[in-house]
Amino acid sequence: MKKLIINMLKIILPILLLAAAPGITTPATPKATPKTAPEKVSPVCGPYVQNPEPDGFTVLWETNMDAMAWVEVAPDDGSHFYNRDRKRYFDLRGLGNQYIGTMHKIRIDGLEPGTTYRYRIMMKGVLDFTGTGNPRYTKPWGNDVYKGHPYTFTTPAADRDTLRFDIYNDIHQRDADLDRLMKAAAKEKPDFVLFNGDMTSSLISRDLIRDTWLRTAAANLEGITPMYVLRGNHELRGRHASAWMDYNDLPEGLPYRTASWGKFFLIFLDTLEDKPDSDIEYGGTMLSEPYLKAQAEWLEKVVESDGCRNAAVRLVFAHIPPDRNGWQGDRNVEEYFVPILNKAGITAMFCGHLHQWRIDNPGQRSSANFPVVINPNCRRMEVTASPEGLSLKVFDLDGAQTQSWSCPAR
Repeated sequence: MKKLIINMLKIILPILLLAAAPGITTPATPKATPKTAPEKVSPVCGPYVQNPEPDGFTVLWETNMDAMAWVEVAPDDGSHFYNRDRKRYFDLRGLGNQYIGTMHKIRIDGLEPGTTYRYRIMMKGVLDFTGTGNPRYTKPWGNDVYKGHPYTFTTPAADRDTLRFDIYNDIHQRDADLDRLMKAAAKEKPDFVLFNGDMTSSLISRDLIRDTWLRTAAANLEGITPMYVLRGNHELRGRHASAWMDYNDLPEGLPYRTASWGKFFLIFLDTLEDKPDSDIEYGGTMLSEPYLKAQAEWLEKVVESDGCRNAAVRLVFAHIPPDRNGWQGDRNVEEYFVPILNKAGITAMFCGHLHQWRIDNPGQRSSANFPVVINPNCRRMEVTASPEGLSLKVFDLDGAQTQSWSCPAR
């Protein structure tokens, strides 16, 4: 027993002496700083418009905190926005509940084709919930329609026979370059803008989507000009690659889709990665084949649809171009999509990815029976389309024209 007591003292005494030594304190366990919601709700990105149709459009924006949101819509009839109660549209993703979140997607429908409407975004932040489960809100916030102006949007006319659009791609997080390109085109008012992939480089953070291009794009488009967004191969990389979906309103929940603008039928394809799924760069995250097969089956139905068959001009947009001798991604487009598109009378296909200007004539690098137009990186492509044909110009960061091209419609 005596030996046991001596051994215990040998252990305890140094600890007691250390604690009593001057200038030495035992560090306290750090306390977690409670996260507090902002006191005011405000937008941090947007609003921006997607999915324009003759009878409606979708408004998206992000808030600095969880919020409930709605959009108020008024006709452009000369009356003040405060002339009467305006119709409200809500985010229906709550499926019977008011949707609460930071990313808001609100569909405006029941509108007239070729008609201008005014709208404002509204929101109230959710600070917390009371013991009974009721929300406690911030003061509501909306864009100024008292001294300022509401946003405006014009629905596409169902019979339009001209189309003007801009394409940007492969910006790779160079937000200042995108801002410069878009500001140089500020006087131009395209019908829509397409961001054709690789706007980011790797989504290691979900905030990269907002902070490296989307907020700038939304500010330049002013909530007026609608945008379409396609994934590039780099949008599939990184821990937060799936967050790309959150920032887009995806019909049927899929990145690929179609759209009609009067006499024009548009097909947007999702071309995935550029190398085999087994490549070390992807870390085992890719599963391309079943997805590409499903998309090809969808495309078969698209080219047989009345919308596609009855259009005067049919255009295809995809990040990666087809190339029989190219990388895996190029060959995937050639094998899965081109044979189907060849049955549709496509006027032209618009791609990016290669960081260079190039026109692939029919049969040149793939079996495509239509031309493939490749926009360089960090450039603005301006396209004008009519039932007679296409013409396009490419502009650099200084707004100087660098390339041009035209072709007849099919």
